[in-house]
Parts: sequence; C-alpha cells; structure tokens
Amino acid sequence: MKLATIRLDAPDSVTRRLRGRLVVVDDDQGTVAEVPEDITPDLWTALHEWDRVEPELRKTDARLKAGDHKKTRAFDDCRFLAPLPRTTSWLDGSAFIQHIILVRKARGAEPPEDLRTVPLMYQGVGDPLLGPTDDIPVTSEDYGIDFEAEVAVVLDDVPMGTKPADAEKHIKLVLLMNDVSLRKLIPRELKAGFGFFHGKPPSSFAPYAVTPDALGSAWKDGRVQLEMNSELNGEPFGHPHAGEMYFSFPQLIEHAAKTRPLPAGTILGSGTVSNEDESVGSSCLAEKRMLETIKDGKPTTEFMRFGDRIRIWMEKDGKSVFGDIDQKVVQAGATATVTTAGRA
Repeated sequence: MKLATIRLDAPDSVTRRLRGRLVVVDDDQGTVAEVPEDITPDLWTALHEWDRVEPELRKTDARLKAGDHKKTRAFDDCRFLAPLPRTTSWLDGSAFIQHIILVRKARGAEPPEDLRTVPLMYQGVGDPLLGPTDDIPVTSEDYGIDFEAEVAVVLDDVPMGTKPADAEKHIKLVLLMNDVSLRKLIPRELKAGFGFFHGKPPSSFAPYAVTPDALGSAWKDGRVQLEMNSELNGEPFGHPHAGEMYFSFPQLIEHAAKTRPLPAGTILGSGTVSNEDESVGSSCLAEKRMLETIKDGKPTTEFMRFGDRIRIWMEKDGKSVFGDIDQKVVQAGATATVTTAGRA
C-alpha cells in the first residue's frame, strides 16, 4: 500500500496553513483515492490510531485498484506534499559507515571510537517538512548547500528500551528523503559541543509513503534493498545501494529509544546512502568533495548554488517506488515555493 498527502486549497482555520488530504495511491493507473475524514483526517492522526485505521486504508486501496472507488483523482490533478507534512519527532541516524568516515575527514575530524557499535543520531526540524517539488530556500550560497539522499521509516508508538527484535513491528511506512545540509555552518556548531542547528534546515520528502510489505523483496533485514539514484542539474550523480546500511532500522530504533519513548509519527532517517565502491558515486556533495581531496589534494566539485536542481529516486522493476524528489535551490525570501499542510 502506498499513501500520500495532497494539497487542498481551503485554508485550515485552526492552523492557518494549507491543509492536506490523505490519499491512497495506485501508481500503476496514475490515480489516487481520497481517504474519508471519518476514517482519519490525515496521516499523522492515522499513525496514532494505526490498528483501527490501517484495515480501512487497505480496503480503500483494494477498491482503488479494482476501479470501483468513487472519489479518485489523476496524478496530474494533484499537488503532492510530504507524506507527513509535519511531525513532532524527526530523528536522523548515520548508518552508512563509509559516509561517516569520509565526511569526518572532510572537516579534519576523526570518527568516534565506537563507530561500529553505537549509531550516530541527531534530532532535526519536524515542522515544516518540504514536499517533493518544493523549492529549497537558503539565505546564502556561502553556507555550503548540499543534498543528502536517504531512506527513512515512520513509526507508531515505540516504548522506551525497545530492542531490535521487537523494533521492526513499529515500522509502519518507508520514505525517501533529501536531508538538506549547510556544510559550512556545521563545523562551528559541532565544535561548540551542542550539535546541529543552523546546519540542518527542513528536509524534503518524495510523495509516497510505502508500507514495508509493498516493497516485497526490496525490504529485507530492516533495510531497503534498492539503489539510491540522484541527478544534479540533469547529470547523473550517484547510485549507491541502500542495502549496505551498517546499522539496520531496528538497531537505529533501539538507539533512539534508549532513554525516551518515541511517539507515533516519528520519522527516523538512515543517513546518507554510501558504499565503499567509489564507482557507484555518492549521495551528497560533501562525500564527493572528500574523494576528490583524497585523490587530488583538493575538492573541485562546488556546493549547490541558487538555481541548481536535485532529483532523487529509487527504482524497482523499472518504476519509481516512492515517486521522485525534484527540487530547485532558491534564495530565501525571493521566489521560494514551499507548501505545508496537515495537523500535528
């Protein structure tokens, strides 16, 4: 089953934001079916009542695929937001060891001694979360604008102290995302000892949230077994395999829940997809710049500038599984197109 949130033009009088409508997606036919509000008003609410709502969503999915759902829309008539446009908890791990090693080298830092036993993780911006075609607004090109192609999972309520053996049942949906990073702001923040803040603005998400069972063989061992494709300004950038994730999502959940429960609607990212095989390319500019430095003594690839475009997608059987992220970097306050929706 694939879910999405589409934009509605009517403003929400409570939040004063554009509201989103939860839909079930049939990407074979290029249609969506609206989920009635008496089932759930939005995805965030659905995750808090998943045991009740999921069977109703699957019934809607079956009717859509059978062609007998009365309230459908064509993709061309939809403006997709992030599947979960707002949440109270957004966490990002760094589960690809190769990426950690290379990026730490890029800023002259050694990887932690417990690199292979304790995952790295930070808590980032949960509101707003950008949609797949929203502009990426940044104040200055001097910040070192970078994309990071990642996969993520959406959780229901996870008790504190959950172990990996019990963690996978809490994964309800899988996402594709762009964890935007401002590389030149990060070193000072880390040196200060309080971690990321300005260096991690709002992240962006592909349109479809996919249940693990819908991924079939592409979901195995708590990992997405697909290549992560990225294209910068129309040119191929990388296609590393996400299955080489060192820490699985259940292991990341265990780490995140060590001292706190995780509320329903928590999004947990994998960190930038990275492989030891350099021939497959990278999933962020910082990693490519580090490889250039190792080879040539200095980086030649520039960080992103206003007007640059990034496209990110994953394919299975020739189809874009999560839909595409296709965004442009713009100067904040100029002509940025950003949409937010939903309730949290």
